[in-house]
Amino acid sequence: MSRPRRSAPSRGRRPRPKASKGESYVGRRFEVEVGPVAHGGHFVARVPVGEDSRVVFVRHALPGEQVVVEITDGSAGDRFWRGDAVSVLSAAPERVVPPCPYAGPGLCGGCDFQHVSLPAQRELKATVLREQLVRLGGLSAADPLVADLVVEAVPGDVDGLRWRTRQRYATAPGGGRGMRRFRSHDVIPVDDCLIATDDAREPGAGTVAETVEVDGVEHSFEVAADGFWQVHPGAPAALVSAVMSALAPAPGESVLDLYAGVGLFSAFLGDAVGPSGRVVAVEGDPTASALSVGNVPSAEVIAGDVGTVLGRLEDGPFDLVVLDPPREGARRAVVEAVVARSPHKVAYVACDPAALARDVAIFAEHGYRLRTLRAFDLFPMTHHVEAVALLAKTDVRTTAPDRRRPEAAPR
Repeated sequence: MSRPRRSAPSRGRRPRPKASKGESYVGRRFEVEVGPVAHGGHFVARVPVGEDSRVVFVRHALPGEQVVVEITDGSAGDRFWRGDAVSVLSAAPERVVPPCPYAGPGLCGGCDFQHVSLPAQRELKATVLREQLVRLGGLSAADPLVADLVVEAVPGDVDGLRWRTRQRYATAPGGGRGMRRFRSHDVIPVDDCLIATDDAREPGAGTVAETVEVDGVEHSFEVAADGFWQVHPGAPAALVSAVMSALAPAPGESVLDLYAGVGLFSAFLGDAVGPSGRVVAVEGDPTASALSVGNVPSAEVIAGDVGTVLGRLEDGPFDLVVLDPPREGARRAVVEAVVARSPHKVAYVACDPAALARDVAIFAEHGYRLRTLRAFDLFPMTHHVEAVALLAKTDVRTTAPDRRRPEAAPR
């Protein structure tokens, strides 16, 4: 788990320059009724344009609300526009006052859902995950894995705040620290980021130590200070617990840990399969891979692009596979290389609902079906959600998801 491209969410996103497509609508305002949530922290609305209408992806809104939307990106020739709900004419019951004074139209772009109650935030994330699994993954909306999906709270935040253990700031005008506006280079001065812990560190040189305990078993990991590690303090244990529950590894089994980072899953999987088993950890980031050698000395560590390594790995079948790909997902070449190893079970750790759904559809082409699915709120106040899916080719024994109350979940 050492891939910086999987960090959530980027503060300095740089949109591509757009070619002019006719008259600009930026700054114009329309009164609209807000429709459903869309992937990416937006809500869908339509505004009239002559005898036609245009889809607008609106931030800072909620389904069913009547709002005044100001167009922030869009011209006459664009298929869709972007906008902010700058005035709420009729509020949804789930709307709350944002706890952060820097959250809102034209302000910090880091949080999408500060105006939404925490239970409603999680339901919005579940709605997006369900929609992607149906639309891109080919699942039925009536499938209990889809219909009954919930996004679970994870211990370690304070009512959705104070969970980012690492934080990168931009330099504000005048030299202070700040955050960028949404899809902009502009920096908003910020005295206190409420989703950051009081002792959140900025990425730097060297390494830091991280400790994870699951079911009474503890492992320590050396991690690059500027490398990837889950920023929510409860995330590593929650994800390890979900993966171990899904795979139920047994002594003597062989495990392929792909996109293994610094060895988080490999360490606990190694305990489970024991000295008679085998864990092979593949990671493309050379620093993370080198660190995993010391973090998990019992694993066979291979540094290199996952697709390339799988293509030249001459070993036979593996019993179990863990896939923890970057935001774009594993994609067809890697999925098919995994399938070629004939694993009984595949645990897929996903940070993007659309990428997960696309890969689930590719697995299905090869007879691997979704057996269990859990989702976790590792990034409260944002639209991001993490999921752990179990895929299996036959009706193998699976462990039921842990439905304990959040306060009793692994810490």
